[in-house]
Amino acid sequence: MSRPIKVAVIEDDLPTSNQLKLWIESAKPDIVIEQWFTRDDAEAAIERENYDLIVLDIELGRERHAGVAIINAINKLKATPVLVVSAMPATIYRSIMKALDAWDYLQKTTFEESDFIDTFLEILRAVKERKQHQEQNVKSKNSAESELNMDPLRQRSPIWRGQRINLPLTAQRILATLFAKRGQVVSYEDLYEVVKSGRNRENIRKHVSTIREAFREIDPDFECIENVPMRGFRWADNSNTGKQ
Repeated sequence: MSRPIKVAVIEDDLPTSNQLKLWIESAKPDIVIEQWFTRDDAEAAIERENYDLIVLDIELGRERHAGVAIINAINKLKATPVLVVSAMPATIYRSIMKALDAWDYLQKTTFEESDFIDTFLEILRAVKERKQHQEQNVKSKNSAESELNMDPLRQRSPIWRGQRINLPLTAQRILATLFAKRGQVVSYEDLYEVVKSGRNRENIRKHVSTIREAFREIDPDFECIENVPMRGFRWADNSNTGKQ
């Protein structure tokens, strides 16, 4: 029997912490939730426990960037998915949190309960899919379908061999299109339909290069995207593919 999902809520304001806890319980009543209010207690718990997801504020007490230190500790120990919920302006801190490999960022007072729940559940689904792919990859790595997992509707957090690939949104759309038509040549014209600007071959090639580089950061032998001269690109399920 599998253990229940375990979540940590790290938030120094008690009413806010309790509100987040209630929202999580309303979405997933069977989840185990642990609340932490200080950096020291949170870091000790992260080292001790095996959380499936961590909801984290950046400011804890008088430490303006305590959450940054906690994320760094998480990444060193277990790379647990983190949802940041903070009053810090999203225009500034969203990119900072992404660079630290947080999975998403919600700015306090700018989102509703439904926004939080949707984001929280989406991350949990990604976590579940990642675990499933990790288990599958232990058994076999022969099929590209079992190696790449992505939701072409949400186009978020593609997972390759159990590890999340960080890609800009346009690159995610191109990847989704290539993978949906794997084995087929996807023309430049078809790829123009999924980019909002820069509808030219050079721009498409740059996006594909970005995708390849992102995959090779975790898999140096990645060769699944084939360049088809004068036509476009193809996702090939074998390793005998050409490079751009």
